Amino acid sequence: MKAAVVYKKGELPKYADFAAPSVSNENEVLISVKAVAITNLDKGIASGAHYSSENDNQNGTIIGSDAVGVLENGIRVYARGISGTIAEKALVEKNRMVLLPEGIDDAVAATMPNAVAGSAMALRFRAGIKEGETVLINGATGFTGQMAIQIAKHYGAKRIIVTGRNEKTLQSLLELGADEIVPLKQSDEDFILQLKEIHKNTPIDIVLDYLWGHSAELILSVLKGNGNFTPKTRYVSVGSMSGDTIQLSAQILRSVDLQLSGSGLGSWTKEEVKLLFSEILPEMFLLASQNRLKINIEKVNLPDIEKIWNAEVSDGKRLVVMI
Repeated sequence: MKAAVVYKKGELPKYADFAAPSVSNENEVLISVKAVAITNLDKGIASGAHYSSENDNQNGTIIGSDAVGVLENGIRVYARGISGTIAEKALVEKNRMVLLPEGIDDAVAATMPNAVAGSAMALRFRAGIKEGETVLINGATGFTGQMAIQIAKHYGAKRIIVTGRNEKTLQSLLELGADEIVPLKQSDEDFILQLKEIHKNTPIDIVLDYLWGHSAELILSVLKGNGNFTPKTRYVSVGSMSGDTIQLSAQILRSVDLQLSGSGLGSWTKEEVKLLFSEILPEMFLLASQNRLKINIEKVNLPDIEKIWNAEVSDGKRLVVMI
């Protein structure tokens, strides 16, 4: 079969022939792959930069961690891969498979799970979002950030504040449900001043942070208290596109009712992952099939994998490999 194969970490994936996987136990099933989204997670694993990366395999490793495909009986599903998924065939887990509703496009369905996991899991299980709360999304111009706006609104957020660098994309987030924009390109002083005014008028209940780095330091400095009673803020780190480490003053932790946590592979419980597949993803797929979620995608073909792997995708779109 044809597949996207990485032979050494850091190298571009190759369009190559690779032996098709075979089912070895009752918990596995083979699917014919139709669409796979290229995510930052997959890029990180392929490059060796992500904490879940495995060692090099001299025979090559098929990239991709999930897929939309068709079972032997013709039923369309989304599933997590046991083998790599950017290939004509993939081995997937039966208990991590979701039937797709009528009316949802293969490519749209393929793009959603990573972004849903990167937003809904944080909102529901780490932040415990409640109806009427104010949510700040740091780094909302990316694909997952755009999904987070819509999911936070669906979960009952009353006010959504967004940050980002791309001015054009930031403005478009108002159409997705954002209420106020805080540009990251302004000076640190102006950023802090604007966010302090927002926090004073409508206290920030939840921060979803896809950037970390310097912008996280600025946001945490805004939350710092002055000795008076403070509202509780649940700060959830989901990504680190702007840097993996920050400086955090102990005074911030002591001066504010702050819950600081992370949401990602390894931090979720087995029960939470079960709910992702049994409840959260089916609900989000249904919303998308009813055109109640806006999904920005760009389709590419498997033979072009090496050429498009590092392509710049504008306006928060996500690349989808069609097979």
